[in-house]
Amino acid sequence: MTEMALVTVWPVVDLQGKRGLVLGIANGNSIAAGCARAFAGAGATLAATYQNEKAKPFVEPVTAALNCPILMPCDVREAGALGAVFAEVAHRWGSLDFVLHSIAFAQKEDLHGRLVDSSAAGFAMAMDVSCHSFLRAARLAEPLMKNGGTLLAVTFYGSERVVAHYNLMGPVKAALESAVRYVAAELGPAGIRAHAISPGPIATRAAGGIDRFDELLARAAEQAPERHLSTIEDVGGLAAFLVSDAARMITGTIIPVDGGQHLMA
Repeated sequence: MTEMALVTVWPVVDLQGKRGLVLGIANGNSIAAGCARAFAGAGATLAATYQNEKAKPFVEPVTAALNCPILMPCDVREAGALGAVFAEVAHRWGSLDFVLHSIAFAQKEDLHGRLVDSSAAGFAMAMDVSCHSFLRAARLAEPLMKNGGTLLAVTFYGSERVVAHYNLMGPVKAALESAVRYVAAELGPAGIRAHAISPGPIATRAAGGIDRFDELLARAAEQAPERHLSTIEDVGGLAAFLVSDAARMITGTIIPVDGGQHLMA
């Protein structure tokens, strides 16, 4: 009788002992909220942010239910706001295992108009908030991920295909996806992984800013092979897996969570 080789068996999603930062919870129905619930449900301890005092009452019920010990304001357009969050994490915890970046913004006049008509200032703001803030978060997270970690961003398939009314955000999300790949390559030697999760259209408050978004939802449900829309829980399940040790050899990916819609012409 031959001996079986010893193998490492990872629990698929076990985040016990891990600490993560969630950027971008807007309310209980946001993608970041779905991910936060999945992280906490798998055992992680979370820090979270809210954009401003107006948003705080919508975010607090989410974080209170998850027993988040750190909740701070963070408008990435304000100098020093993101740095203050990471400074508090460093002070309280001294280390960090993962970051979810679920932040995007474009001025209404730029988002609803043609891309070629977008203003230089509007384009720059959308790129700074939606893409460069991810790079800033990665830079701030790096020294805290002493034993490696995971950085997650949220994208959309309008980055690679023309989606009616997505306009300015298409090239911005394309830049974010490219940034994720470069971050994965640059921080990989430190054991830090990076991914972009690409959900199908989900009826969140942020998505409501896209013109005729209800038509986009209906079309997605018809086109997807699974014939239904993805949910924030679907996104959260993938996010929790990606930050777990079971995904330790996966990095630099753009992963769709859209019921197969990305397959269709």
